[in-house]
Amino acid sequence: MRIISPPPLKVGDTVGIVAPARKISLDEVNPAVAMLESWGLKVVLGKNLFNEYHQFAGNDLMRATDFQDMIDSPEIKAILCARGGYGTVRILEHVNFNQLQFNPKWIVGYSDITVLHSYLNMWFNIETIHGTMPINFPKDLVGNESTESLRRVLFGDNPTYFSEPLAINQQGAGVGRLTGGNLSVLCSLSGSDADIYTDGRILVLEDLDEYLYHIDRMMMNLKRSGKLKHLAGLIVGGLSDMRDNLIPFGCNAEAIIHSIVREYDFPVCYGFPVGHQEPNLALIMGRKVSLTVNDKGGRLEFLDSD
Repeated sequence: MRIISPPPLKVGDTVGIVAPARKISLDEVNPAVAMLESWGLKVVLGKNLFNEYHQFAGNDLMRATDFQDMIDSPEIKAILCARGGYGTVRILEHVNFNQLQFNPKWIVGYSDITVLHSYLNMWFNIETIHGTMPINFPKDLVGNESTESLRRVLFGDNPTYFSEPLAINQQGAGVGRLTGGNLSVLCSLSGSDADIYTDGRILVLEDLDEYLYHIDRMMMNLKRSGKLKHLAGLIVGGLSDMRDNLIPFGCNAEAIIHSIVREYDFPVCYGFPVGHQEPNLALIMGRKVSLTVNDKGGRLEFLDSD
């Protein structure tokens, strides 16, 4: 299976910003435009970017049209999703992604954009970037770890990341292609044509604003559907702003995941700097990676594309 890796950006290239899910304002996008231009890039905004339809950035066809325009434009070298929220899955049936196989370009985002990572990695073998989005770019235009890691990956860097040692980690080493993203979105795709394939893969999970029992229920879904059984490794990122019921679930989100995956012998790295947090390091989804977890912490190395 040949994996398609979009070419690295270079100074003078043009990138596009679209909103496939929740609505966004010009004030929220402007800092990203300024920072991208400071990287030497030209920025094109989707013509429907600031439309509104309830919580969405325009109706499904408007959002899909912007995405299609960016795919079809030979000038656009990367497509940055302005924000997540919910709604990306609603545009899949309205977008023809075939052109990306002949003119591949980076698709960037996280959270609800997990839909695109899963769909493009699975059906088109195209690498994508799970990384910070324009809504997250700092308003003072001072770069941070998240934006700097995104810049480096977009311009061709093959990074190596590290995380702190945690007692809950499961030590070991594994090699496989990176898959996953937002746990809630992944579970919502289960059984659909955008479902993930996990055998021999390194799975990354993160989530935000979920009830603890939801985390347990979703992890049990992954287990019962066989998606954990043959993993090469598991990376657990930010599990931010978790909620509990009046009657407590009894443990935190990391402990819930540990209780379900501890029976497996693949390496598990908790507290990895990715997700709804800072830093949210840029990950190349679909790229072969090496994950090592030992008493010094976690080490994730992105290997050369093939």
